[in-house]
Amino acid sequence: MALRHALASLSILALLAGCSSSQPAQPVAEITGDCNVENLQGVLGQNASAELIEQVQQRANAKTLRVLAPGDAATMDYNPQRLNIDIDESEVIIRLTCG
Repeated sequence: MALRHALASLSILALLAGCSSSQPAQPVAEITGDCNVENLQGVLGQNASAELIEQVQQRANAKTLRVLAPGDAATMDYNPQRLNIDIDESEVIIRLTCG
């Protein structure tokens, strides 16, 4: 019975993943609202340590922060005061966006 529930859950997840739209990874800065990552492209390729993330948030003038790893779920709500830091499997920063 538990196996049947697990398989049903996996099937539902697979269907939902097929319905999602993916955006290609772009190491391009976006400028919106109070958050500004225009001058922060020098951090791309660096390891996402806690200290670096805090510095980047301050330099971007972002009120909130979200670090997204591959496979992380993220809401689609738009917040011009939020900094999004996309990292790869090795915790290397690959993209900075506001929103």
